[in-house]
Amino acid sequence: RFIAKPCAINLGIQDSGPHRAQPNAILEKVFTSITKSPDGKRLEGLSKQLDWDVRKIQRWFRHRRNQDKPTTLTKFCESMWRFTFYLSIFFYGIRFLWTAPWFWDTRQCWYNYPFQPLTSRLYYYYILELAFYWSLMFSQFTDIKRKDFLIMFVHHLATIGLITFSYMNNMVRVGTLVLCLHDASDFLLEAAKLANYAKYQRLCDAFFMLFGVVFIVTRLGIYPFWILNTTLFESWELIGPYPSWWLFNGLLITLQFLHIIWSYLIIRTAYKALVRGKVSKDDRSDVESSSEEEDVTSNSTKGVFSTSSNGSNRVNGHVASGQWTEE
Repeated sequence: RFIAKPCAINLGIQDSGPHRAQPNAILEKVFTSITKSPDGKRLEGLSKQLDWDVRKIQRWFRHRRNQDKPTTLTKFCESMWRFTFYLSIFFYGIRFLWTAPWFWDTRQCWYNYPFQPLTSRLYYYYILELAFYWSLMFSQFTDIKRKDFLIMFVHHLATIGLITFSYMNNMVRVGTLVLCLHDASDFLLEAAKLANYAKYQRLCDAFFMLFGVVFIVTRLGIYPFWILNTTLFESWELIGPYPSWWLFNGLLITLQFLHIIWSYLIIRTAYKALVRGKVSKDDRSDVESSSEEEDVTSNSTKGVFSTSSNGSNRVNGHVASGQWTEE
């Protein structure tokens, strides 16, 4: 409210919503009670009932759907908040872990376990991360429903479960490594979305490519060979298996499966960017172009993806040609 909004206004981002649909009681009733995307048969029936052209009714439903979506200013503020948190907590974690012996030797995570002291810095690091992920869990139900809703729901459940479970079982040392590793790429995605909303397309593409590289290296490289190696093998060797060992590693392996899915989506988006010469729409997007029917009828002469500032993202929406940005 006091930082992100003034920044957005200075960058020329307006607090203007999408084009509002023409008031119509019949169409509004269909939209709210029956369907938000009527099929051809229903469109024909409404066309006869209202004496409207079918394309006009399609346009009305498109405008009505976009009408409920947040403005670019709102999405910019949300992304700036997340960028601030991810960046701050990442550097806090790096500064804290730099002097921690288990950062350099993961076997230290299991020496004298479970009789390891919980310092105040460890405690606050854990509580901040847990509070943030709980906020994401709740806000997911009030945000626009996206195509990766189920994946994100499972991710938040696994993350909250891991943080809580590792804290209760005093596995906080390896827990800090997991948290810091996941924060390494998140702020880059939010930075890319900020550049996207501000219409700095080249900066947006650069941040996204950097995010993709860091994400794949940390989630498909460092995570399995550094984190899973110590939780699966080093812990087995030093303290042996125990009941909670199976649950803890089960949650960590669940995260790894999610990493593989997201890496696939990122690689596919990057491939499309290389083919088309720019970063295009994210495959998780629920974006609706404001000129989708016009593009179809004009044989897509304006390109594969039209430009609009009315859509939503995966994470939070898009503007201009950078329609990939989703969380």
